[in-house]
Amino acid sequence: MPASLFDLTGRVALVTGGNKGLGKAMARGFAEAGADVVIASRHESELKTALDEILAGTGRRGAYCVTDVSIREDVRKLAQFALDKMGKVDILVNNAGMNAPQAIDAITDDTWDRVLEVNLSSVMGLTRELVPQMKQRKWGRIVHISSVMGQVSKEKRNVYSATKAALIGFVRANALDLGPFNITANCIAPGPFLTDMPMSVLSDAEKQIFADRTALGRWAEPRELVGPVLMLCSEAGSYVTGQTLFVDGGYLAR
Repeated sequence: MPASLFDLTGRVALVTGGNKGLGKAMARGFAEAGADVVIASRHESELKTALDEILAGTGRRGAYCVTDVSIREDVRKLAQFALDKMGKVDILVNNAGMNAPQAIDAITDDTWDRVLEVNLSSVMGLTRELVPQMKQRKWGRIVHISSVMGQVSKEKRNVYSATKAALIGFVRANALDLGPFNITANCIAPGPFLTDMPMSVLSDAEKQIFADRTALGRWAEPRELVGPVLMLCSEAGSYVTGQTLFVDGGYLAR
């Protein structure tokens, strides 16, 4: 009985930013739980390799779509690709994101517009495209990847924190719109995970500060997000909606 709660056999999951890091780890977790998987990012060479690794030994179907989520038409085409290829999308994980640290008096219009489009507007666009077919089947799971930086922040994270906080408000309204159709919508807000994004913008000293702030005293591995996302996207999380799950090793507790 407990294992069956997490069984995703017959489901189809779409994960943006599924070529590496958290997206790849979550996509692999879905495939291991029995779901067919579609992943998307801008980099075709990375997508090919990632999809092979995600599906290896699972016997599941998979596909990838080269997509720039900062382009609205690309987002629409991604939704249509997934539906054409797989016939449906049961699980949507809006994971693609970016960070471009700038102090408040140094933010350029281009940076503001691009980060908002990638981190927030693309989430709206892809969710909007895929919700109707979930409503028809009266089943769906939607997860937006927020961040602890949507609850707290640090210097130069103005745009990033604004978008990640916005997702927390957005998902509450999603949940209310979609609850009557047996569709849940939640956020996961990761803390310090060992992925390319934080590694590329943090100094060694800043990385250590993040580790020291957690209750566990370390950064997380991407695989440690699989359990939480499986809970939210399976029958195990059938009565959880409109929530933000902080997977932060105790970062916010300090």
